[in-house]
Amino acid sequence: MEYEQAPPRPSISKRVIAYVAGALLAGGALVGYAFHEHRVAADLAAQNQQTGAALEATRNQVSDLTAKVNSLAAAQAQAQAAAQESAFTDHRTATQARHSDYTRWRKMQAQLAAQNRAIAATRNDLTSTQGDLNNTRTELTGSIARTHDELVLLEKKGQRNYYEFDIDKSKQFQHDGPFGVRLKKANTKHQYADLDLLVDDRNLSQKHVNLYQPVMFYTPDNPEPAELVINAISKNHIHGYVSAPKYKQSELATALNSNTNSGGTADSTANTNSSTPPARQKLPPPQ
Repeated sequence: MEYEQAPPRPSISKRVIAYVAGALLAGGALVGYAFHEHRVAADLAAQNQQTGAALEATRNQVSDLTAKVNSLAAAQAQAQAAAQESAFTDHRTATQARHSDYTRWRKMQAQLAAQNRAIAATRNDLTSTQGDLNNTRTELTGSIARTHDELVLLEKKGQRNYYEFDIDKSKQFQHDGPFGVRLKKANTKHQYADLDLLVDDRNLSQKHVNLYQPVMFYTPDNPEPAELVINAISKNHIHGYVSAPKYKQSELATALNSNTNSGGTADSTANTNSSTPPARQKLPPPQ
């Protein structure tokens, strides 16, 4: 039987070297890994420190921004409060001003109402006075004539003399009856005239003589007034009449004296002859 020859075993020294080399390589790898880890840890620590610093800076910035925002919010709140206070004050002032204006308006309205009442009362008094004056004039002079036919009726009463006139605007006086008349202005819209009258050599101005408004004048020798009435007004022209008492004061006195003397004679005659009535003395005709 044949035996196979076994291969030769390596020597111990090579094996040790291989182990040592492997160990050295492993150690070197471990040292390199450890150094790498140390650097990585150092880098991470540095990064953490930088990140912390950045976070702190950011936190400080956030705090500053928060403080600024709070300050702005407080300022805005104060501004809003001031604006509301100002608006309330303005509203109150405006309300007080409106109340004051309303009070003044009511006071003025009351004053105007009182003035209107006073004016109305004065107007009523004037109307009453005018009516009384017109009644007095009517009693003194009789009715006025608004037309020619009414003037004829007044003439038939025989109490006054009437002089009808037509006067144009002129610088000369037109003599009708006891005084002269000159037309200065004829207002057809409001129906009045401005006149100049010549009475006893006196020039008298009469403005705003209305239609049918009697204008009366007393003369020294007449117990009753002379009267002028305008009953038609046209452009630069008026139509009307002048009336005067039929008898003068001197004529009435003469007639009264004559009647008295005649009455005395009649009484003497009546004593001698009671059957014969006294004769009535007639008034002299108007001049």
